[in-house]
Amino acid sequence: MISISALKKIGLFAGGVLFGTAGIKVLSSKDAKKVYTNCTAAALRAKDCVMKTATAVQENAEDILAEAQQINEMRAAEEAAAVQEDMEPEKAGKEKNGADDFGKETV
Repeated sequence: MISISALKKIGLFAGGVLFGTAGIKVLSSKDAKKVYTNCTAAALRAKDCVMKTATAVQENAEDILAEAQQINEMRAAEEAAAVQEDMEPEKAGKEKNGADDFGKETV
């Protein structure tokens, strides 16, 4: 005679086969395919939305970078002009002192 544990194992195996076969039928039905198609379409729409957002963020970042570089160039030009203005009185003062010294020697 077959033991009870052997019958349980056979019953579980048969139940698994039956459940698996039914699952395959359900997953391959027309209704399931419609659901898969709609889910895939939604995923593609989401991907497009994410890509548009990423592109917009990237363009904004490029604009910010360009403006920041322009600001730094303007500051550098202003600093160079300020340094040049500071040096002009020193040059004028040196030339004046040199002329005074020359004039004293000739007298």
